[in-house]
Parts: sequence; structure tokens; C-alpha cells
Amino acid sequence: MFRLAHFSDPHLGPLPDPRLSQLLSKRILGYVNWRRNRARAMSGDFLVRLLDDMRAAAPDHVALTGDLVNIALPLEIEAARAWLESLSAPDDLSLVPGNHDAYVPGALKSALEAWRPYMTGDARPALEPHGHQVQFPFVRKRDGIAIVGVSTARASAPWLATGKIGIAQARRLEEALARLGAEGLFRVVMIHHPPFRKATAWHKRLQDASRVRAAIRKAGAELVLHGHTHVDSRETLKGPDGPIPVIGVPSATNAPGGRKPGARYNLFDIAPRDSGGWSCHLTERGFTAPGRAIETIADCELAIPVPR
Repeated sequence: MFRLAHFSDPHLGPLPDPRLSQLLSKRILGYVNWRRNRARAMSGDFLVRLLDDMRAAAPDHVALTGDLVNIALPLEIEAARAWLESLSAPDDLSLVPGNHDAYVPGALKSALEAWRPYMTGDARPALEPHGHQVQFPFVRKRDGIAIVGVSTARASAPWLATGKIGIAQARRLEEALARLGAEGLFRVVMIHHPPFRKATAWHKRLQDASRVRAAIRKAGAELVLHGHTHVDSRETLKGPDGPIPVIGVPSATNAPGGRKPGARYNLFDIAPRDSGGWSCHLTERGFTAPGRAIETIADCELAIPVPR
């Protein structure tokens, strides 16, 4: 059995004091939002307690689907690098960036440089021609499990939190999934934005979600994990052998009792079936109400398509 843990959107705080010049951009909107809303909703020790609980569950690998920072200040990105290093060795944690990690032009470049060891495949591919961007999707193989990291992070205009995968990455995704499927691996796709039309508001959508759906519909996968929405969700995507589970997780720092669910993470216990195909058991752990300890919120078996 392979145990995979998934958490997302930690939005690490507190926010460092920005220089005025750093706020002369979209960052001013995020800074005001932090001061008015997120500083309260995402304060406290919920993330620390959640990660302690996750470590006690002894996962074999951890998937983190983006939004480590808030407005992508240089000091935020550097602090997130130190936090990652204290959390896990790069071989044991896979990361894809979110829209807040690419909050303004140039931020994603800095984030990829700082967090690169957690976003590269086993082959440690060379950098792309621009000299700063790791090749996405990356692939990591762990005991029959293939972790496929997709990036939807793009700098967007003020008031937008959209993402995009792009034509070239979508093509590589389809090729990778087909190759890994032929090897008989359990394929886990990590992506920040959910690949649905109606999963988020228009201004937070994945602009070319149809490309992700098309790649998965043609090549297949066994499980898709995402963040971004700050809510727990279970959907499916069409695959060549049947519906594929798509699981979203709330923010790992959100205080319980507000508009969005309290901090949570998911555990997936994955094992091959003697009759063929795979079993995958989901356990959702987190905070449900102020003053309550971490508890199990969901405990169920997921339906995984069996290759024909």
C-alpha cells in the first residue's frame, strides 16, 4: 500500500512589510485583502497542528498544490523556501505553483528558482530556454505511483485569479499520461486550478480547462488533485475507461467557523487489486468547528477506473 497525503493553499503568513514600490501593482489589492480578511481567517496554529497530524499518519509522499504565498513578495518566496526545507526533503514532497505564487509578472520566475527541487521530475530535466522555468508537467515515480505535476500559474490582471496550462504543456501532459498508463502505473495528476467550467467564479477559472480535460479523456489517469477553491469537493472527469475522481481540498491554514471550511488535508491509501486495477481509500482530516481538535471528516473508498 502507498499512502499519499495532499494539502493545498497554505498562504503562509504573516505578510512581511512591503516597500511602497512593491505595492504599485496588483499587489496593493492582495495586501488590502490580507489586512482586512486573510490575516484573521488564516492566523493561529492551524497549519502547524494540521501538519503534525499529517506526519503522524506517516505518508509515503506528500502532494502540495500551490499558493504557498499571498502576494509573492521576494521575502515571502524566500520564507516559503525555508518552510519547505523544514517540512520535507524534495524527493518526498511534490509541489505545483498556484496563482498567488505568480501574483505579478516576474514572481513565478523567482518562485520556480527558489522551490525548484520540489518541482522537478526524477530525471531532473534541464531548464527551458529562458533559463528559469522547470519543465511542466514533471513526473515522479514512487512504488507503482506516478505523480504528474501540472502548472497553471500565470500572472493575471487585477481582480483576476485565473490560470492557464497552455497548448504545449497540455500536449506533454497527454503524452506523459499515455506513457505512464502503458507502464501500468497509478497516475496522480496534481494541478492548482480545478479543470471544470463551473468549479469557480469566472474571474478565478482555469481559462483553458478543456485542454486538461481533453488530455485526460484521451490518455487517462486514476486520480486528479487540486486546490484553489478553499473547499472540499469530489467530482469526476471522463476518462477512456470510466469516470476519474477529482478531489479538491480546503486551505491548510483556514480557521474553522468561517465562510470556508477549516484547515484540512487528505490521505489516499493506494494499492493494486488482485483482480486488476487499483483500490484507493480516501481519509479527510481537519478542523470542523472552533475549539475542536482535528478529526476524521470523511472515510470512503473511491471508484477508480479499471483499464480495459
